[in-house]
Amino acid sequence: MGLLSLGTPLHWLESRNHCEHVRDNGLEQLIKMFEAASARSDDPFLWGDEIEYMLLKVNDKDHSIKLAIDEDDMLERLAEDGVSYRKAADNDVSFHPEYGRYMIEATPATPYDGASLKSYAYVERNMEARRKIVVGEVKDKSVVPMTYTSFPRMGVGLFTDPPAKANGAASMSLFLPDEIINRHVRFPTLTANIRRRRGSKVAINIPLFKDSKTRSDSEVDLTIPHRQLYAGHDDEAFQGAAQPGSIYMDSMGFGMGSSCLQVTMQAPDVRRARYLYDSLVNIAPLTLALTAAAPIFRGFLADQDVRWNVISGAVDDRTPFERSEPPLPGHSERGNTRPDANLQRIPKSRYDSVDQYLGDIDVSGEHYGFFKEDYNDIESPINDKVYSKLQSQGFDPILAHHFAHLYIRDPIVIFNERIDQNNDEETDHFENIQSTNWQSLRFKPPTQKATPDNHSTPGWRVELRPMEISITDFENAAFAVFAVLLASAILKNNPNLYIPISLVDENMKSAHRVNAYTEQKFHMRTNIFEKGSAIVEELTLGQIFNGTDSFAGLIPLVETFVDDTFGKTENVDELAQIKTYLKFISFRSAGKIPSTAAFIRNFVVSHEDYKHDSVVSDLITYDLTKKLYLLGQYDHDTVKEFFGEELGQDLIESHH
Repeated sequence: MGLLSLGTPLHWLESRNHCEHVRDNGLEQLIKMFEAASARSDDPFLWGDEIEYMLLKVNDKDHSIKLAIDEDDMLERLAEDGVSYRKAADNDVSFHPEYGRYMIEATPATPYDGASLKSYAYVERNMEARRKIVVGEVKDKSVVPMTYTSFPRMGVGLFTDPPAKANGAASMSLFLPDEIINRHVRFPTLTANIRRRRGSKVAINIPLFKDSKTRSDSEVDLTIPHRQLYAGHDDEAFQGAAQPGSIYMDSMGFGMGSSCLQVTMQAPDVRRARYLYDSLVNIAPLTLALTAAAPIFRGFLADQDVRWNVISGAVDDRTPFERSEPPLPGHSERGNTRPDANLQRIPKSRYDSVDQYLGDIDVSGEHYGFFKEDYNDIESPINDKVYSKLQSQGFDPILAHHFAHLYIRDPIVIFNERIDQNNDEETDHFENIQSTNWQSLRFKPPTQKATPDNHSTPGWRVELRPMEISITDFENAAFAVFAVLLASAILKNNPNLYIPISLVDENMKSAHRVNAYTEQKFHMRTNIFEKGSAIVEELTLGQIFNGTDSFAGLIPLVETFVDDTFGKTENVDELAQIKTYLKFISFRSAGKIPSTAAFIRNFVVSHEDYKHDSVVSDLITYDLTKKLYLLGQYDHDTVKEFFGEELGQDLIESHH
């Protein structure tokens, strides 16, 4: 969820006139934030997670599953002044809007204590409480919350309940109705302004899975409708936006309408936050591959297993010039940027993998000695004015480059009432830039209130963003807890995980591939307790997580931390719960149990209604959803099928 200001959002053609004002004042806010908190230290290791649910209308009579788009008023009831607020507060849960009207985001209301074993064991119970509250709040009891990463039939026919047609002016999509978009004015404006700035609709093309009766690589999808509702946009698919052999999607909703799992961790100080950020840069693509759960888009099996590049394309507001691509016929190379704007080539979408390390350095120059400038070896364009200003204010070159890179982007949604702000107290202009740079990690500085003696406000935080959502609360808790325990082990043991960023980008691409969790190899530094040059090997996820002769492994690193920190506890049940999470991570990474994507793909291709044409029908989607629902309810047979005999038995015993 991005910044949700109240007010009147500006159309892009008006908003673009205020972009420099937002950047300038956002920069002043950032500088004041650092001035207030740069000396802040000794913050506790607190953390939290975010889970996004899809509300699905289940019709057993006609064997259909639809996205329920009329249950979003529960957010008002669960808000602080709502009639159901006590349900959330009493269960330590907070609910938030997301891009989709059929989506609910839920977080713990208070941060978890990263130093407490009890807190780690509590995570799953908190997630169970969130789901139970949503179940109790739906008006239509045939609507259920599920943690689907990507809804299989999104964009196919009338896939919503109530039914809505794809003819909305915000997205102008051939497939998605605007009725799926959150009612808050920020979201349809964001959708429209991305299209307006770009000068065309977004064009997402992902590889189509090839089966014996799938259309050939030379064919463009014949199911793309021909329409003449929005002149200049309805023909884009046939002017080259839709690529042969691909699944074509044309709207922000295809990406931002998917669900994920994210964790945010507070480090003791800015130096440790920068080090933690850098240490997780190459962990991020590994977590994407490990949690893969999205092999279906727009009713087709994809030749990939994750959603990341779909979201990247869904919010790509770069003009053809910025993308280094020719414009579509009749479209401008500059999109709808200001005629006097100084455009530059930008290699990536604003939603993509990290472009550079922060460097393990603090404002005094103290560092671990691990970071080398040549690790930042990919093109990372910057806003020169921002870079110069930050350096003049004492930001070291690496940190100045990080923020100057974020500031190459325009703010996409500006509210008329929020144009003028008090830079000593407010941060909306900074957040307007920061929160719409959706990278695989986010470095989150404190506000101006977070002075060294005010620890009641959040401090220096790092957000890990790539993980896909899983079907069960057990899996989501396991992935969240593992990520945070790994971060804790990193902060305690100070490993050196740096490799060239270019290799991290290669890992991100590998993470997209079918069955990447078992069939792909990833670049990993193996001499992690040495300051010298990186020894990088290509390893499978099983080798990275479980270890090899040359690399200790991430799970053993976490196990040692857990044993050293919590091994003498009397709470043996809680410790056993954490050990079960680690067993699950070990089994998944080693391929002993399937990824969610592999489970879904195997179900589809084995279904009696599947015609070997890569099409995922309504009936297949219905049966798949029912199957996954049983998994989420820890049905005995389904749990054994998904988790295997050994781990499945553990889960059955602990959840019944």
